[in-house]
Amino acid sequence: MTTKIERRIRIKYRVRNKISGTPERPRMSVFRSNKQIYVQVIDDLSGKTLASASSLGMETMPKMEQAAKVGALIAKKAQEAGITTVVFDRNGYLYHGRVKEVADAARNGGLKF
Repeated sequence: MTTKIERRIRIKYRVRNKISGTPERPRMSVFRSNKQIYVQVIDDLSGKTLASASSLGMETMPKMEQAAKVGALIAKKAQEAGITTVVFDRNGYLYHGRVKEVADAARNGGLKF
């Protein structure tokens, strides 16, 4: 029997074998911890992070609101860097809750994926 973390890592590697970020369409990766949520827009060919956002400093608001703010913030930062379309990488997490909230807020902010 595998643990929850091992299961997430297996899913993560399976997804990462299929998707990859290019300069034209970088990968938007989400990492979710118990307290924070982090998002990066990554060009996998050059191995560089093009934009990033996190919920650090937003501890006073509920986690779902934090996720929505981070999604809107990453959309704004990505558009400032000239990025309009991305590939969404949920990083092995279920597309549910805070991960879905980040994706929806980024879409509303103008990112396409």
